[in-house]
Amino acid sequence: MNSTPVENAIGLLFSGGLDSCILLGHLLRAGRGVQPFYVSAGLAWERDERAAAERFLAAIAPPGAAPLVVLEQPAADLYGQHWSLTGRGVPDAASDDRAVYLPGRNALLLVKPALWCALHGIEELALGVLAGNPFADATDDFLQPLAAALGRAVGRPLRFVRPLGQLGKGGAMRLGAGLPLELSFSCIAPRGGLHCGRCNKCAERRAAFAAVGIADPTRYAAVRP
Repeated sequence: MNSTPVENAIGLLFSGGLDSCILLGHLLRAGRGVQPFYVSAGLAWERDERAAAERFLAAIAPPGAAPLVVLEQPAADLYGQHWSLTGRGVPDAASDDRAVYLPGRNALLLVKPALWCALHGIEELALGVLAGNPFADATDDFLQPLAAALGRAVGRPLRFVRPLGQLGKGGAMRLGAGLPLELSFSCIAPRGGLHCGRCNKCAERRAAFAAVGIADPTRYAAVRP
């Protein structure tokens, strides 16, 4: 089995983005042991995203967080020539948030971490889902039956939890005060290891810092969208 869980741990889907970094900090401040997971699907931005996740974990270096567990869940055979794999036609800053939806994304992200948790005696797996998330696979109506089914598959109790589910982006950003959020990574079209500055997620990132009146510390390859 990959890695050993920390005592009294909660699992965490950890992409290294703003929301998952804030949730990691929140859980640690609450005294929880945290087992972070990065699920690799072979998407175009993952090399830079995973590197950022590792940097963030190293920067906060908390005794309550276990080393990052990396699980493989390749999606190329499902997504084919989708922009998330090719890097072509990436939704830009003017696009609607629904343009970045990846079919079945949460199902793919959750299955292996959930089974890892169940096999290691961890009963909860947390997602950094915020209020207002427009996708059906981020709701309890989707998440809880899936958790129950996976728990039955291995004969262990399992729950998916959304500790930030009542917060909007501004509330989450305020909760993240004091964390090195400049090390987080939110881009779906990185350029030379930098946020591209032009994609849907870069626009969302800029708006998140602006919403709480914080100067955005992110280095963008393009200054303007």
